[in-house]
Amino acid sequence: MSDYILALWALNLGFAPASVKEFANHIEHRLRESQKAGASLLVLPEYAIEASLAFKPVGLQPDREIAFMAGAGMELLEELRPLPKKYGVSLLAGTMPWAVEDGFENTAVLLTADGREIRQPKLCLTPGEKDPDSWQLQGGSNLQIFDLDGLTAVILVCLDVEMPALSCLLAREQVDLILVPSMTEKLSGYHRVFGCAKARAVELMASVAVCGTVGATPGTTQMETNVSGAALYLPCEEELGYSGVAIDHPPTDGTGGEEPFVIAAVPVNTIHALRDGGAEVWPGAWTPQHVEIKRRAREVSLGKFR
Repeated sequence: MSDYILALWALNLGFAPASVKEFANHIEHRLRESQKAGASLLVLPEYAIEASLAFKPVGLQPDREIAFMAGAGMELLEELRPLPKKYGVSLLAGTMPWAVEDGFENTAVLLTADGREIRQPKLCLTPGEKDPDSWQLQGGSNLQIFDLDGLTAVILVCLDVEMPALSCLLAREQVDLILVPSMTEKLSGYHRVFGCAKARAVELMASVAVCGTVGATPGTTQMETNVSGAALYLPCEEELGYSGVAIDHPPTDGTGGEEPFVIAAVPVNTIHALRDGGAEVWPGAWTPQHVEIKRRAREVSLGKFR
C-alpha cells in the first residue's frame, strides 16, 4: 500500500452557522478541499457539533444542551451521509451526543466512502461530562477495531488517548491508524492529549492523527475557550525522520479566526516493515505479566535530627 493521505481540520467553532444546512455546507467545502489534496479521509474534532449551539433556542438551559445537540447531530448526519461517496473521501464528523438507553454518550461518527457508518463512544469522561447540572453523559464500554481502506483503525476520543490501559489492549491488535478527535479548553489540555498521542505512536508502532476544536461557539455555556492544533505522529525511527512527527500544526485559540487544516501522509509500508522486525528497539506487544511489584519498607534515618 502506498502512503495513506488524510486531512485534519481543527474546526473553529466561532464560524457560527445559522442552521444545520449551513453547517453541512461548511463541512462539504472542506470535503472538496480534501478531495483536491488527494486525501481519503477528513477528520473533524470532538464536539464539532457544539457549533450548532449558535442557533439554539433562546433561553435553552445548560442541562438541555446535550439533547439539543443530539437532535442537531441527527439532522446534520442526514445531510452528510451522501457526501463521502460523492467525493470519495471518508468523513469522521467529530463527536456528538448519541441517545442510548439511559441517556447520551459522546460518540464519534465515521461515515466511510464505501457506505458504512462506524460509531465509537468516548470511554473515559471528564468531570464536566458528568455534571448533572450541565453536560451529563455516560461513558461507553466498547472499543471498535475496524478496516478503513485496508488499514486497521481505531478511534480514541480525547481523554481516551491519555489512558495507558487502552494502549495495553490495543497492543495485541496491530493497529495501523489511531484517530483522536479532541476538545481542550486550555493549552495544558492540548499538551496532555497531543503528548499522549505521540506516546501511543511509539508504544503501538502506529500512526496517530489528532485534531481539536479552536475558537468558541457564540452563546456557549461550557467552553469559553478552545485551544488546539492538528498533528500526525509516527514511531520514532530513523526511517521516519527520527522525531516521530510527520506534521504538527502549533496550537491556537482561534480568536483571530485561525482554523488549522493540514494534509498528512501515513507511511503505511514503512511502518509495516518496522513492525515486522525492522524497528530499532520496539518490543512488540510487551506485557508486564512477569513483573512483580515489591514495596520497600521506609528507611528512617535520625542522624540529621540528633
